[in-house]
Amino acid sequence: MDTKELWNNVLLEIEISVSKANFATWFKETKISGFENGIIYLSVPNTFVQEWLMKKFHNLVLKLLRQSSESIHTLEYVIKEESKAKNQYIPTKTSSPTKELPLSEYYINKDDNLNPRYTFESFVVGPFNELAYAAAQAVIKNLGITYNPYFIFGNTGHGKTHLIQAMGNAVKAIDPSKKIYYFTSEKFFNDYVSSVQANKVNQFKEKYRKYDMLIMDDIQFLSGKEKTQEELFHIFNSMKDENKHIVFSCDKHPNFVTGLEDRLKSRFAAGMVIDIPAPDHESRLAIIKSKCSSINLFIDEVVMDYLADSIKGNIRDLEGVINLIVCQTETKNKILTLNEVKDLVKNSIKQKKLMSYKEVVKIISDFYKIEEETIYEKTRKKEVIKPRQIIMYILREDFSISYPSIGEKLGGRDHTTVIHSYEKIKNEIRSDTLLLKEIQEIRSIIG
Repeated sequence: MDTKELWNNVLLEIEISVSKANFATWFKETKISGFENGIIYLSVPNTFVQEWLMKKFHNLVLKLLRQSSESIHTLEYVIKEESKAKNQYIPTKTSSPTKELPLSEYYINKDDNLNPRYTFESFVVGPFNELAYAAAQAVIKNLGITYNPYFIFGNTGHGKTHLIQAMGNAVKAIDPSKKIYYFTSEKFFNDYVSSVQANKVNQFKEKYRKYDMLIMDDIQFLSGKEKTQEELFHIFNSMKDENKHIVFSCDKHPNFVTGLEDRLKSRFAAGMVIDIPAPDHESRLAIIKSKCSSINLFIDEVVMDYLADSIKGNIRDLEGVINLIVCQTETKNKILTLNEVKDLVKNSIKQKKLMSYKEVVKIISDFYKIEEETIYEKTRKKEVIKPRQIIMYILREDFSISYPSIGEKLGGRDHTTVIHSYEKIKNEIRSDTLLLKEIQEIRSIIG
């Protein structure tokens, strides 16, 4: 049996069956390492990929293998360098669960400001960021053409910086001759101010226009800085004309950044604007497993589930708790129990302020530019009905408030009216992409 050809054929079928992001993340480094007595041995890079494939894709892969050959009846996974991997998670008195990286892994190239640790290989793809990841892949394959500019937005700790720097590192790997520069909007502002003071504005313009790819982080810092925005606008146009790419990140949709010029917003809209919301439970669990695997830390499955369930919204909070677990594991020289981890979480993660329903009503009223009071009135005006229904949907879906309570809070309406509004919005977003985008933007503002 030609196992290489067999696996290539299976991969072709898998690529059709799953998203590009999932295919690139979970199947890129797999291959058949052996076949014996009806058992296919599939080589995978680490235990994290092994567990994910077994949980999410095992039945699909086995089905495709059996369709290719009736002699196959079992699929087993083999981890590369498995003999080394067997003990890598168990801390002992003579070894630490953390893995020291070579100095080159910490070195940030001053020519491009890219952190070499921010790569697609270390970027966990889940339902919450799948679209942003797929679009990023399209950008690096057609630099200067596809989705130019590429604009992602979302709250702090959702992985925006990792993704945009991974794009830069990927372009460097594909074509080392490409000139790439990552910078924050604050640095851009400071550079511009310094150039004005030193009468070197032309040098400033030349510096930023010489690159094939500019990656600007946290563009919201330019809010209200008209002269700096004007320079960015001209640099943007110059690069666009030369098929050079610009990538932006922001904490909110550009339309909701106050003090940002309309002409810049128009340029952003002409490319690709994508939201990275908070990671869902499944994605948080995947991030935890990936982080633990990368630093050779063992955490019990029950503890991982607890962390994924209790720390919501911010990847940095997850990583912070994992770092605390590493420290405690080293100090105590033992694997922490669930109760010990609960204590760490309780003492280290600040409880987020709960948002009142009135704040939600205000945000959505402002979003649709209607008077807040009209939401509570008995009016059937078209411009009020839709925002009111979305408020009911958000309060039910995101805040788990009961139907009767929502009706009571929004002007004493019957709970059947709330149920109807909830179901209407829930069904419409399945086919109405504009409505879905609006709700994503509202959720981003709510945070």
